[in-house]
Amino acid sequence: MTPIFRKPLLVLAAAVIALLPACAQQGDASKAEIEKIIEDYIVENPEIIERAFLALQEKEKVARAEAAKAAIGENASLLYGQKSDYSIGPADAKVTVVEFFDYRCGYCKTSLEEVLGLPGKYDGEVRVVFKELPLFSGISTTAAQAALAAGKQGKYVQMHAALMSVKSNDDLTEAKIDELAQSIGVNVAKMRADMKSPAVLKQLEESTVLAQTLMVGGTPGFFIGDKHIEGADFAAIEAAIEAELKS
Repeated sequence: MTPIFRKPLLVLAAAVIALLPACAQQGDASKAEIEKIIEDYIVENPEIIERAFLALQEKEKVARAEAAKAAIGENASLLYGQKSDYSIGPADAKVTVVEFFDYRCGYCKTSLEEVLGLPGKYDGEVRVVFKELPLFSGISTTAAQAALAAGKQGKYVQMHAALMSVKSNDDLTEAKIDELAQSIGVNVAKMRADMKSPAVLKQLEESTVLAQTLMVGGTPGFFIGDKHIEGADFAAIEAAIEAELKS
């Protein structure tokens, strides 16, 4: 693992090195002497490294937020208005919450109940849109295809919940996917055929590309209005929903 202070230290060092020639020209001190003065100061005041790290971290956070906000605005129709997406809650709800998820994501599994409960919690003023993002690939991709294919039989939400209910990722297998599909009344043979259909593959690809465009680095990733909330932070999710409801 990279040491936590390495990046800000390198930034600080680069800035110092860039200034050394000018400093050396403006005074009698040599470059070596200036380097020694700076080194001694940092050793005597190590807290400046922490301050530099925190300042850099905050600057990067603001930059990411601004970039994400711009990306959301540019892709709002794909994010909130894609007709092929599956959702729960009224189509005309005032607030739309979009979730990007992976069926092998532990936090996605544990937050399922809260996500499914959002429309009811806000008396039908919230709609939740589901976007597949199989970051772990492999069986995650297979599960995503199965959910989308089950959706063609009107069983998307049931299949989504069933797949999320598999607590151990080791238990999420091809056979388990078929078993879950059958248990909720899905025609497994048709589902398997639809999983490879152009429509399902296109929808999955579009969701993945959109996630990349919006800089979704992990799951779950939630979008509400112009905000991107990383992780299952329901305090932030509810605050964003309430802000949208009041707007």
